[in-house]
Amino acid sequence: MLTLTKTTLFSGHSKTYKLTCCRFKELRFFMKNILLIFSIAIGGISNAQTSPELNSADILVEMNRLNTVGSVLYIAAHPDDENTRLLGYLAKEKNLRTGYLSLTRGDGGQNLIGIEQGEGLGLIRTQELLAARRTDGAEQFFTRANDFGYSKNPEETFTIWNKDSILSDVVLAIRKFRPDVIICRFPTTGEGGHGHHTASAILAEEAFIKAADPTQFPNQLKQTAIWQAKRIFWNTFNFGGTNTTSSDQLTLDVGAYNPLLGKSFGQIAAESRSMHKSQGFGSTRQRGSNIEYFKLLDGDKADKDVFQGIDHSWNRFSATKAIGQLTNTCIANYNPQHPEKSIGALIKIYTAIQKLDEKDVSIRYWKHVKLEACKNLIVQCAGLWMEVAATDYSVVPGSEIDLKAEIIARNPSAVKLKSISFSSLHEEIIGKELTINTIEKIEVKEKIAQSTSYSTPYWLVEDHPHSMYIVRNEKLIGQPENAAALNVVFHINVNGIDLDIERGVSYKETDPVKGEVYRPFEVLPPATVNISDEVIVFSDNQPKNISLTIKANTANVNGKLQIAVPSGWKIDITEANFKLTSKGDEQIIQALITPVSNSVDGLLQPALTIDGKEYSKSIQRIDYDHIPSQFILRDASSKIVFVDLKKTGQKIGYIPGAGDKVAASLKQVGYDVTELTDDLLAKSDLTQFDAIVTGIRAFNTNDRLPVYHEKFMNYVKQGGNMIVQYNTNNRFDPIDFEIGPYPFVISRNRVTVDDAEVRFANPTHPVLNSPNKITQTDFDNWIQERGIYFASDFDSNYETIFSMNDPNEDPNEGSLIIGKYGKGNFVYTGLVFFRELPAGVPGAFRLFVNLLSLPQNK
Repeated sequence: MLTLTKTTLFSGHSKTYKLTCCRFKELRFFMKNILLIFSIAIGGISNAQTSPELNSADILVEMNRLNTVGSVLYIAAHPDDENTRLLGYLAKEKNLRTGYLSLTRGDGGQNLIGIEQGEGLGLIRTQELLAARRTDGAEQFFTRANDFGYSKNPEETFTIWNKDSILSDVVLAIRKFRPDVIICRFPTTGEGGHGHHTASAILAEEAFIKAADPTQFPNQLKQTAIWQAKRIFWNTFNFGGTNTTSSDQLTLDVGAYNPLLGKSFGQIAAESRSMHKSQGFGSTRQRGSNIEYFKLLDGDKADKDVFQGIDHSWNRFSATKAIGQLTNTCIANYNPQHPEKSIGALIKIYTAIQKLDEKDVSIRYWKHVKLEACKNLIVQCAGLWMEVAATDYSVVPGSEIDLKAEIIARNPSAVKLKSISFSSLHEEIIGKELTINTIEKIEVKEKIAQSTSYSTPYWLVEDHPHSMYIVRNEKLIGQPENAAALNVVFHINVNGIDLDIERGVSYKETDPVKGEVYRPFEVLPPATVNISDEVIVFSDNQPKNISLTIKANTANVNGKLQIAVPSGWKIDITEANFKLTSKGDEQIIQALITPVSNSVDGLLQPALTIDGKEYSKSIQRIDYDHIPSQFILRDASSKIVFVDLKKTGQKIGYIPGAGDKVAASLKQVGYDVTELTDDLLAKSDLTQFDAIVTGIRAFNTNDRLPVYHEKFMNYVKQGGNMIVQYNTNNRFDPIDFEIGPYPFVISRNRVTVDDAEVRFANPTHPVLNSPNKITQTDFDNWIQERGIYFASDFDSNYETIFSMNDPNEDPNEGSLIIGKYGKGNFVYTGLVFFRELPAGVPGAFRLFVNLLSLPQNK
């Protein structure tokens, strides 16, 4: 039978209650029933494990928001599209409930800080958006749309996205959020450039109407209700040489200074926008007046104000006027040096909100929103802090985990811890009056149900098509991230009012450099298996060795590895059995893959047999200081590709850029690749390399490269080949120096249709003939796009190789230019080798090898 042992720590300033198998007298006053509540959501990647601790100014800001009954929804296409200055102003100056609906998670963009692409990048950008929202005070939502890269028009976008499905998600967001006003970042007329941008406006305008129509997406009405926003605007802009503002548009000056925050909204906007680090959007803080412009798209006319005719006070409903009076009194009497003196007034407000009749859908909506806001204010005014931490960062279903709940009240108030709800034990801890500024600790050992789902982002649980994520649980659609894997509820009483406060279980540790660090609590399989290479490329019949790393997520994991391969391949495992004693132990198993005959490209799929059950998950971890630790749990596999490939040369010097996997891909086909650091560039004789390649955006991210321009050109002049992959050139990140031996400009031209026709403008050029004969089939199965940031205005000494264009556009020859210089060759290319090589596209390998193998000039 579980009982309670009390141990005093820190000389009476901290009390710990520990569950043991002994009975002590203290049990009679504290513990009777424990109930641990698991989230209905899959897994746990919520970083909101604890509520932010507010200072007195923050509390007053939140009181003002409690007194405001209105909302606004901002809609655009991608992370970083939002107007952070406007969002901050609406959320913390106008005190409105403010949301940003991003149609995508940014999977198709470029990554300035690492090598993650696709889903991994989408996970980074999701967390960057959440960090931005924590800064500017807005809330974050998504649709199921997948960012498939740049699109030039909405017609192209809707050939990939299922328009009706994404429209359904936008309608659902409007119905759930019930905004008074909807604001689009982009217009339907194309000035936003990107096809996703224009598509977001088209969907927003359609959803504005359809959200109020009960015949549209009627299944949604099981979980929400129809809603008609008052009006919808386009937030016009003046940037990038395009000015869409005009004097007849409505305006808001969002450059206000908020003394409670100690900042202007230009400063807050810069801090919020600077969270988009993977996109390189660090911003300068702005101070002073800043005007935003709005063009009415639909809805009620407005000639004075965006929110004209909308009552944002509690007076908007006849049944809530008294709540407004109570809230005004609470704000007027607020004492920042003694916020606890406002608890009584807040309890009156809370009680009044509780009594509201829920028959009116709008009142029911605001009742639930404001109850949570008021409850948080009571907690903050009492100086209450609660959290539940696990003693380890992960657990396996069916095993036990030690949990430690902590609670402290730091302002004078009457707080009683009535109970804490944990799971399976079904015991309740009751009846403890909290001593001011004395922390209480409750330790329990919890068994995790065998049926508990593994942690992974809910939108990545299932493999998804190019167009959109698959989400089976409709209640999750739109949510920015998973709920915590494990939740605990503190049942407390503050000055006579009962409150239930939920906290997600997290793991925290003390890093000697970073200090206290939190990470999400994870539910994992007993072991995972990761393959050394995502794509394994063969260019001959010689066997290749691969490494498979098996990692234990619990102690004493023993089993056997099996590997399935496609037809025509032979797999030999050095030692299939593994034995891992401690959690975190790893064992590397080597396997030899050999193409036998008629080898078929396909997937290599490992599986682990442990105690008669099969496990086949790999784990991709993503760790950056500016976001919480993230990971993706997916089926382990590697793509096996046979490429008919001839190559010359062996030694490649690779200069890293913003992050790509091109160097690793070159090693796959047998090249000896040396990463050229600044030190090596300064000291090395470059003529030892058969070719030098710069990573994507290398000249944008490494300000030392222009210093070596003369050295690079001398290398080319003496017979070397230098291949420069795409860079960007804009007013934020200009290329105002020479890269090649002759002038050229890096433009924003691109070809986004991944199967666009590629015409050979110079069919006799060596790059198309040696050592591999390049044909049209080499451009089959390219992913996401053909190329980006093509060369333009190039000197006549450069030869063009290809002509290509998207539908209804003029041919463009800037995707690949080659200039002979002395005995060698300089190449600039916007072709997206950084996507194609890691994806194992055979034609991309053949063409890139030809670039590396360009013959010396006589």
